Parts: sequence; C-alpha cells; structure tokens
Amino acid sequence: MVNIGLLGCGTVGSGVVKLLASNRDVISLRTGQGVAIKRILEKDPEKVLSLGLSEDVLCADIKDILDDDDISVVVELIGGIEPARTFILQALRKGKNVVTANKDLIAVHGQELLAAAEENKVDFFFEASVGGGIPLIYPLKHSLGANRIKEVMGIVNGTTNYILTKMSEESLEFSRALKEAQELGYAEADPTSDVEGYDAARKIAILASIAFNSRVTFENVYVEGITRLSPLDIKYGYELGYVVKLLAIAQEIDGRVQARVHPAFIPMHHPLAAVKGVYNAVFVNGDAVGEVMFFGRGAGQMPTASAVVGDIMEICHNLSHGTTGMLGCTCFEAKEIIPIDKVESKFYIRMLVKDRPGVLAAIAGVFGSHQLSIATVLQKTSGEEFAQLVLVTHRVPESDLRDALMVLGEMSIVAEICNVIRVEGEDSKV
Repeated sequence: MVNIGLLGCGTVGSGVVKLLASNRDVISLRTGQGVAIKRILEKDPEKVLSLGLSEDVLCADIKDILDDDDISVVVELIGGIEPARTFILQALRKGKNVVTANKDLIAVHGQELLAAAEENKVDFFFEASVGGGIPLIYPLKHSLGANRIKEVMGIVNGTTNYILTKMSEESLEFSRALKEAQELGYAEADPTSDVEGYDAARKIAILASIAFNSRVTFENVYVEGITRLSPLDIKYGYELGYVVKLLAIAQEIDGRVQARVHPAFIPMHHPLAAVKGVYNAVFVNGDAVGEVMFFGRGAGQMPTASAVVGDIMEICHNLSHGTTGMLGCTCFEAKEIIPIDKVESKFYIRMLVKDRPGVLAAIAGVFGSHQLSIATVLQKTSGEEFAQLVLVTHRVPESDLRDALMVLGEMSIVAEICNVIRVEGEDSKV
C-alpha cells in the first residue's frame, strides 16, 4: 500500500480524492499496489467530510504528515509560494516523494526543489503545473528526449483564450468578454494573473527549461497581456488572414533562448488558430520529430487531477522497483536569455493618422530610415479628418521598430499609435 499525505483539499485536491476512489481498481492493477490517502492537511474540515472521508484523515499540522513513516508520497495542492515551498522542502528532506501542480512555485523555485529531491533520492513530479490534464512535461523529457527542440509555442491559458474567442466571434469588447468569463467561472474575481499574461509566463518558463535543458525562470519571460486588444484589431487581422491568440513562445536560436508571452496574430491555417474557448494547445517543433501538437483541457478539477494521479502512479512504479530519484533536473546547460529588444518578429501596427495626401509616404519614409520593410498596408476612413492606417512589416528587430514608433509618435500627422501586435507562425527562422 502506498500512503499519501495530501496538502489542500480544494478544487484539485478534492478531484484527486474522487479520482483515486472512482478508479481505484484500475490504478491498483496498473501500479501493482493499493493507493490510499492517509492524512489531509486542510483548514476547512467540511471540504474533507463532504467527500465521505472520516475525521481521522484530517490534520492541522504538517508534522502529522512529515513524521508519519507510513506516508511515502506528499501531494501539494495548496498553491502559492509559501508555505508550499517550505512544506515541499521539508517533505523531500524527510525522504518523501512529492507531487505538485504549483506552477507559481516551479517557475521561481524549481531548481531548488529539484536539487533537494536529487540530494534525497526521491521523486519530485509536477506534470499538472502546465496544461492541466494535457501530457506535456513527461513527453518533453521522455518521448521527445532524443530531439533538439527548436520551438515551443502554445495557448496555455484557457481564460484568455475564451475571452479572445468571444471577442473574435461576437465582436465583444474586452470588458464584456471578461465579465462573461467571470460569470461562467472561467475567470477569477481578480483576473490579473490571466489577462496580463503572468499565468502563461510561469508555464512557458517551465516548458522552456525542460525543452532547452537550461534554467528559464518567470523573471526571464517577457510578458504582455490582452487588455489593450480591441474588436477593431481583431476585425482588421481577420481581413489580413489572421486570428489573434495570447501565445506563450519559447525558442532556441544559435544556442541562446528567448521566452515571451504576448498577443499575436497567427495565420488562419496554423494549427493553433482552431483552438477555441477554454481549450489549450502546445505546438512543439523538434529536429527529428518535426511538428507535433498537444491539445486538451488545460485546467479544471478532473483534468488537473488526472495529471496529479498520473504522477502518483509513476512514483508507485518507482517505489516498487526501488528507483525513485532517477529523474532529476534536466537543466544541464546555462544558455543566455535573448532580451526582447533583440527578438525579431513581423508586426501589425494600427495608427490613427491625418487623412490627407502624402501621409503614407511620410510614414513609409520613417520606416525606411530605420531599415524596416512594409509587407502590407490597409487604410480605412475614420471620420472626415482621420483614417485608420494598418501596416504589417516583414521580420524586424524589436528595437528598430520601437525607435521608428517613437519618431512616428512625435509627428503631427499621427494622432495615435493605437496598437502594435506581433505576427507569428508564418516565416519563423526556426
């Protein structure tokens, strides 16, 4: 029997309890052992009792789990940095294997936790930290382990994907789409982490670290959210053959790594363009395998519980063979992080300009003086005096584009630079 100490019995924790109970027989057959939750650390007893568990499993002190020699696996589902970090470190140092879904913690302190697991020859697994129930971390480490990964690009936040889907299909303003997402329970009362891109940034930091064998932390990821997007940008993008998504992108270029999260237009024919609603998808490009995509529900009680229990089962196999601690940190290298101003992209730029002869020529002159090439131009009348001017550039360094936009912003013929959105998935160098 493998006994578990569960930290937290909220949405995902209760899902783990339900899944272990409902699929007890198949889990036992596949692991060759029984799996049982022996103790649960939870402030609200009703969350535990409502699942049909007895009061005997409840505990109010982490020591009740750490000092129990019968507990070999600790599952951390309380979230946040502290006390989760301290509890996990204590468990690892006690020789207990740990499973977590805590992306915030892994994206910042992953190296420390993996080192503690390696030192104590125990397993530390975190499949559920990225993509909910979508298998991503195990395939990157194992199934695609023979590849040199060139790029990981994906939609890893269901809340923002739902909002952008609504804005695209129903021409809703951002605030209206967000309110609807909150009413349906897809967005939190405070949606900052989702809509500003921080949640996605933590996830791509984890995936990039694994894909490129080099530590990438949350602080290394350039982040932009979706709050400045408007239905007008989405409309013009559609006319140009694009769909807008909040993308998490990590690439290795010439031995250096870039990681970023921002809204981006992608071609309608790109596999990620068809990913709608709360679904997630991650597109991986390897030198041997080519292009593969992982798709599914990126969050939710039972999808996330599926990944957690999968990690528990892997530990059960390792315990039965005495092989825990075999898979440690895979960040063997220390690759340089490419700053955002050195990244090259295509750009969509929407400006409100004076509607008179010579304006386009003057703007094109500024772009030319900064060695920027324009690929596409759209011009739409906006009242009697102004016009909406939409430009799409060829691939240019970010720093050169910013310099050009500073000059344009000071010109009398430019009333406003309304939005700048990167274009991905067309002619990537990787």
